[in-house]
Amino acid sequence: MCYSLFRYSLQIVTLPFYDTVQKKNQTLRIALAQLNVCVGDVQDNLRKVREAILHAREQQADVVVFPELVLAGYPPEDLLFRPDFIAQMQAGVEALAVDAHGITVILGAPVQRAGLLQNMACVLRDGEVLAEYAKQCLPNYRVFDEKRYFTPGTEPLVIEVAGVKLGLLICEDIWEDAPAKAAVIAGAEALCVLNASPFSYDKQAQRTELLQRQASTTGCALAYVNVVGGQDELVFDGDSMLLDAAGNIVFRAQAFVEGVFVQDWDVGSVCRGVLHTPSDLTPMIYQAITTGIRDYVHKNGFSRVLLGLSGGIDSALVLALAVDALGAENVEAVMMPFHYTSEMSVEDAYQQAAWLGVHYRNLPIADIYNSFTGLLAPEFGDRPVDVTEQNLQARIRGVLLMSLSNKLGSLLLSTSNKSESAVGYATLYGDMAGGFSPLKDVYKLQVYQLAEYRNTLGQAIPQRVIERPPSAELAPGQVDQDSLPPYEVLDAILQRFIENDEVLDEIVADGFDAAIVRRVVNLVLLSEYKRRQAAPGVRISGRGFGKDWRYPITSAWRKNLPFKTPKEQA
Repeated sequence: MCYSLFRYSLQIVTLPFYDTVQKKNQTLRIALAQLNVCVGDVQDNLRKVREAILHAREQQADVVVFPELVLAGYPPEDLLFRPDFIAQMQAGVEALAVDAHGITVILGAPVQRAGLLQNMACVLRDGEVLAEYAKQCLPNYRVFDEKRYFTPGTEPLVIEVAGVKLGLLICEDIWEDAPAKAAVIAGAEALCVLNASPFSYDKQAQRTELLQRQASTTGCALAYVNVVGGQDELVFDGDSMLLDAAGNIVFRAQAFVEGVFVQDWDVGSVCRGVLHTPSDLTPMIYQAITTGIRDYVHKNGFSRVLLGLSGGIDSALVLALAVDALGAENVEAVMMPFHYTSEMSVEDAYQQAAWLGVHYRNLPIADIYNSFTGLLAPEFGDRPVDVTEQNLQARIRGVLLMSLSNKLGSLLLSTSNKSESAVGYATLYGDMAGGFSPLKDVYKLQVYQLAEYRNTLGQAIPQRVIERPPSAELAPGQVDQDSLPPYEVLDAILQRFIENDEVLDEIVADGFDAAIVRRVVNLVLLSEYKRRQAAPGVRISGRGFGKDWRYPITSAWRKNLPFKTPKEQA
């Protein structure tokens, strides 16, 4: 059974039939509270937790399990340094203990004990805080900074619920072996893991393999509950699940859907059936981005968005994503043609806006451009026309879009993709303008994949937008490949350098031209100052241009890019 928090309607989740091999009768009715909470929204987070407890109790659950730091939202970052925020967390835990009548509640919160702040799983029942477990393994890589805030725990915790001994773990604890082994030694018959595990397109398969290995290695059935929804650049997929002691997945909650999922979990049985992980990642990525857009817009107090619709592939995809995330009535598209804008671009932009049913504006910029260049002509003198004039077009468009954003109260969506951002192929204060960047972590080739996928769901993006050579249309006959390597080459190099930290020799050894590799990597490092001024956007890869990318702006390292590994140089 599943109680959905959306629209307060009851859903029934019907599981496939599994032929089970019975070991002993140890059935626990468990509720997995896969919630979408907002960092710092203490009162609303409390409300959601209370509603989940109520509905789990109504469905006669023995225990309801919430995600990591559910009261604070994840990641709370430097809010954790504020004593008033921590006091609210403590008060929230105590208040929820009063609500935990007739049901065991396990929830995550930051709790201070003996002057030490810890990432805690609190066990509540019948007005009392019965026990607390402090997270032992604190992640401090990529987007995680937990050692900045928390003191790690050192002891396992095993609690008994309805005759089943549950060992508690928090997120990173399950990625290491020691905490699970310690819980088993302490008597755990099943493991219960509270998580705030962000989505990336390779994470779901990694996570599934890990949980299956831990269950089968420890011989313990495993309950995994994860937060869902967007929080700044991060998006969480939920993907909460139950596994048996052999590592078979016996229940899996729908990804990116908020709800309270109640299951009769027989921790003493082994199933012969398996629920598989989806192999096609494109739908998951599309859903992750729409979730990120929706939550960023709503959690920051907006209801409407607008964007510049150029007739190109990037803005076309952003328009489709925005409509799917927010509804056509809350999206506005603005075409701003100039001399170099093709008739095809104008036609395709208008056609797409009509297909998707969004409000459409056409604001030509030629007169504004002429006024700017006329004013600047005496200052420019006889200097030749160059990229300055191209950037001026983009900046005029940025000014118009930001003005509409201010006047209409609509959040401006930037349309730059990761490939462009990596090499600086975007205009600062021009097409980079915006409050949120849906494609910030999407390579150009992925843009095409997502566009093709979206068209399988219904008419959304004109086919010739997908098929035509990409162009910024800032100069006559301009196409991206005039100044960039083919995207098949560019994206492959970028992924190796950005996400895999490969040295240049390794990339060249994969068959890439050394001069192109050096040029691409140099552009990546040279463009850091632009990325620092870019809007936040959804992170879908193993490493996005956000919290997990911290290269210096001022650096001479790029002038002497090594083509030998440090060991070889030595």
